[in-house]
Amino acid sequence: MSDDERDEKELDLSSHEVVTKYKTAAEIVNKALKLVISECKPKAKIVDICEKGDSFIREQTGNVYKNVKRKIERGVAFPTCLSVNNTVCHFSPLASDEAVLEEGDILKIDLACHIDGFIAAVAHTHVLQNGPVTGRAADVLAAANTAAEVALRLVRPGKKNKDVTEAIQKVAAAYDCKIVEGVLSHQLKQFVIDGNKVVLSVSNPDTRVDEAEFEENEVYAIDIVTSTGDGKPKLLDEKQTTIYKRAVDKSYHLKMKASRFIFSEISQKFPIMPFSARALEEKRARLGLVECVNHELLQPYPVLHEKPGDFVAHIKFTVLLMPNGSDRLSSIPLQELQPTKTVDDPEIKAWLALGTKTKKKGGGKKKKGKKGDKADESVEAAEPVNSTK
Repeated sequence: MSDDERDEKELDLSSHEVVTKYKTAAEIVNKALKLVISECKPKAKIVDICEKGDSFIREQTGNVYKNVKRKIERGVAFPTCLSVNNTVCHFSPLASDEAVLEEGDILKIDLACHIDGFIAAVAHTHVLQNGPVTGRAADVLAAANTAAEVALRLVRPGKKNKDVTEAIQKVAAAYDCKIVEGVLSHQLKQFVIDGNKVVLSVSNPDTRVDEAEFEENEVYAIDIVTSTGDGKPKLLDEKQTTIYKRAVDKSYHLKMKASRFIFSEISQKFPIMPFSARALEEKRARLGLVECVNHELLQPYPVLHEKPGDFVAHIKFTVLLMPNGSDRLSSIPLQELQPTKTVDDPEIKAWLALGTKTKKKGGGKKKKGKKGDKADESVEAAEPVNSTK
């Protein structure tokens, strides 16, 4: 085995150290998510909450792997976003933004951190109210949650990405909701938040991805966004975009001094992971970022919106495809939901009845299956969130 092959082998889940780093990152994002939810109160400024999420991740990741021989990169892998009501994603405003939360808002919280490039990402939806969530808000949340549970059971070795795409659309339809178009669930690799293997949220002629089969020792960020609207979000204002990622494969000689200054700062501080323009000096950033984006040196993460009055929910989790089954690392429980719909579809119920862990009879190393050799599936069935009528 060559050194390159050995390095490649050591960097997947067959390495105990890699698994530990993913789990450490996941513990931090789950704590960060709880902190962000606790800060979500009526009249709280959104930018302040986003900053607290990022600061917590920086502080917590700074406290681990300090006394190691090799310097380990760690920190924010995706800035904290707080997208309200019909805003779908990526809202993480600049310091000068005055937007605040209001009672009854539906909040989509999205964040990620990494340890040595091994990323744990999470998104969660929280309604800013006391008591159970009811009506169409409960439907859209139940649709996202049930779709996430189904995806967890179908993202397993041997299954294909299109199996997941078809299943989550069926689940959303059962709650009279839509899966939002353009959302991709990516394979995660070391320092790669958007790997080449992807699961498409909605298959249509405009968006195609290569068919792929899930394999053991892979990691995915499964990303589910549901809407009571048409599921075709729009970019309303490019000025709302604040999150970018350096396109490492692109080069261009920038003309403006401000652009060169900002791009140099980005290359030093954020060479690989997405970042918020809040971390840059605001006036200079506004000038310099435009030329960088126009020449594809930076990949923007636009703020997208459904129509006013539409309800949108977002759930994302990181899953490790371990030899003994799927290990969902990042998520916290939802509020109590009382949807208006009941899911009776036998196929959806069958998906939810699948276990997420497998145990080989007799233990020991995994062998190529002979006829009649079956894996015992542990009973970790989920229930659809149904109407209580």
